[in-house]
Amino acid sequence: MLTLRTDFGCTEAIIDDDCGIKKFYEIASLLTSELDIRFKVTADESDSQLWHFPYKKNVLSLHYNVFTGISIFPGKFREACKEENDAVVELAQQLEKILGKQQYC
Repeated sequence: MLTLRTDFGCTEAIIDDDCGIKKFYEIASLLTSELDIRFKVTADESDSQLWHFPYKKNVLSLHYNVFTGISIFPGKFREACKEENDAVVELAQQLEKILGKQQYC
């Protein structure tokens, strides 16, 4: 089950808080194949990945960090409007259904 939190002033969907980089790539592949998401900008560092993508007229971010796991949040982060935060919730619900079918969780 995915967790939603608002600790940083925006809605963040926690996909997995204890996983490796392999699962990040699996989630990215799943988003691409199942929801036709296309990642536009990527920032890759040794212990962190930040990939931006458009989703229903909003820019969201898929994030991986070796210490915090995988999450999705608005690209504007704290400056995100309600529509962008709602998009995170909607995408998280869709992803949760897909993950349940795929048994990634």
